Amino acid sequence: MKLRSQLLKGILEGVILAIIHRESVYGYELSLKLQHFGLNDVSEGSIYPILLRLQKEKLICGEMKDSPSGPKRKYYHLTEKGQQALADFLREWESIQGPVQNIIRWGLSHEYKGTD
Repeated sequence: MKLRSQLLKGILEGVILAIIHRESVYGYELSLKLQHFGLNDVSEGSIYPILLRLQKEKLICGEMKDSPSGPKRKYYHLTEKGQQALADFLREWESIQGPVQNIIRWGLSHEYKGTD
């Protein structure tokens, strides 16, 4: 669905920062966590460019660690700058989420007459 994709695009960076804030994760594990919370349509192909951008912006840092099965994995964790970016995202999310929800509730509670 194109609309869902556009909505996700705007919040995915903040969601990824929140997951990494909770615990260090590697790319595929991040994908599984997003799926666990219901974001099944976020592909690995869209996660890795975001991780690269976050790393380039010094919001996250990657560290190669041994894997219990297979090759080493790159685990990501937040930097101080990333923690500030997450705080900024959360503040903005809160300022948008409430009003949008209120507008939707208000809009659905009235019969549409085309004149409001």
